[in-house]
Amino acid sequence: METTARKRYTTKQMGDACEMIVAAELTLAGIPALKVPDNWPGYDVIAQPFDRPAQRVSVKSRTFKRGAAYVGYNDYDQFDWLAIVLLPSEGFKARAIYLVPRPEAERLARRDKATSKTAAERYFRVDEVPELFAEWDANFELAATQRLPPYGTIPSCVASI
Repeated sequence: METTARKRYTTKQMGDACEMIVAAELTLAGIPALKVPDNWPGYDVIAQPFDRPAQRVSVKSRTFKRGAAYVGYNDYDQFDWLAIVLLPSEGFKARAIYLVPRPEAERLARRDKATSKTAAERYFRVDEVPELFAEWDANFELAATQRLPPYGTIPSCVASI
């Protein structure tokens, strides 16, 4: 019988690490960025492109899982970009980071009825994120329009599923 090793970090540590990864990747792509203090309302990373105002990035992280596992945010959260970091697990071998403009996230998000207690929640199934946001994979230049992969290529996150 095979056992699964316990993770050597807490969910808080995982979230902080993913926020730092997003800030580092943006900076290395030429957009200086830093993690804001914990519990900052609405976003986790602030990035300063040279050609536009500061951009607020909300970072959500999950370990990839098939089935009823979700990643989401609230419609009242204030951010310009949604960064979804998917960590590897069985059947998903490479870490993937999707940087999605807020309007695109809003357009594709699932939502509950306006009369429900959870009406403000916007969410995505974790196992649908790689396909749903393939064109936003590793969008560290914060391109606000869809970036299509070269013809005939498969995004790294999809190829590893």
